[in-house]
Amino acid sequence: MEWFTEQVIGLISQIPEGKFVSYGQVAKACGKPRAARQVARILKTYSAKLNLPWHRVINSQFKISLGKGNGYEEQKSLLIAEGIVFDNNDKIDPRKYRWDIE
Repeated sequence: MEWFTEQVIGLISQIPEGKFVSYGQVAKACGKPRAARQVARILKTYSAKLNLPWHRVINSQFKISLGKGNGYEEQKSLLIAEGIVFDNNDKIDPRKYRWDIE
């Protein structure tokens, strides 16, 4: 496994319940600030295999990136079950729920 992949997996596994991070935050914290898409690919590849809390990673607009019918509903329900509240535009308040890893 590549060093960056190991760093991403390690960081994502530490995200506390009821908090979120963005793909970009993870990439930056792991030493590759322009690798947000690579973080998404790593999540897609390893989340099920390693039981990662994939649902706690969202985009930089504080929204779920997955499309409706393509995992959006599952991710939203998992976040709501952890106490995260969405506003009327399906955004999450970063001041309240973002995990500060930087």
